[in-house]
Amino acid sequence: MNIHEYQAKEILKDFGAPVSNGFVIFNPQELVKNLNKLKSEKLVVKAQIHAGGRGKAGGVKLVGRPEIFSEVKKMFGKVLVTHQTGPQGKKVKKVYIQEAYDIEKEFYLSCLVDRESSKIAFISSTEGGVDIESVAKNNPEKILTTKIDLKESLTHEDIQKIIKIFSLDINQKKDAENLVNAMFNTLISKDASLIEINPLVITKQKKLICLDAKMNF
Repeated sequence: MNIHEYQAKEILKDFGAPVSNGFVIFNPQELVKNLNKLKSEKLVVKAQIHAGGRGKAGGVKLVGRPEIFSEVKKMFGKVLVTHQTGPQGKKVKKVYIQEAYDIEKEFYLSCLVDRESSKIAFISSTEGGVDIESVAKNNPEKILTTKIDLKESLTHEDIQKIIKIFSLDINQKKDAENLVNAMFNTLISKDASLIEINPLVITKQKKLICLDAKMNF
C-alpha cells in the first residue's frame, strides 16, 4: 500500500523533517479559507494520485496567486495518464498546494528495508528530480548506498555516511540529520517498506527542504 504525497509529508513533519509549506484540499471551494497559510507569490498545484509521472501528465503546475483559483478548478476532475496509470488514467480528487521555492540544487534520498541483508538501506544521490533507475543505469557513481543494522536509533556517524555525497554546510547538515532521523524512525515505527524524497532541494536561500515524498507500506 502507498499513500499520497501530502500524507507522507505530514508523517515526516511529525517526526521532525523539514518539508515544504503546503496544504491539501478536497474541493476547489476549500482553497479560499486555506490560501492565507502560504506566503509566497508563486505556488505549485499538485494532483494527488497514486502514480508517478504526474508532472509530465499535467498534474503539477507552477502558478502565480492571481491564477491559482482557475488552475485549481481545472485540476479537479482531470484524468491523468502516466506510465503507471495505464491508458485509462486516474481522476484527480485531491490537490496539494505548496509554496514555490527558488531551487539551487536537487538531490535524491530514500530508505527501504533490504530483505536480502536484513538491514535498512539508505540511497543518496546528487541527481534529484529524475528517475533514480535511469541514474543507476547511466551515472552509477552518483549514487551512494549505505546499509544500517536494525537498531533503536542512528548514530552521528551513520548519518554522516548517508549525507556525505551532498556536500552540505553546517546548517544544512542539521536539517539533513533531522530528515534522516525522521525517515529512519518512520520506517521503524510505522512499519513502512519504502520512503522516498525526490527531490530533496537546497534553495537559493541555502535551506534544505523536502519538496516531494513517497511512502509505501
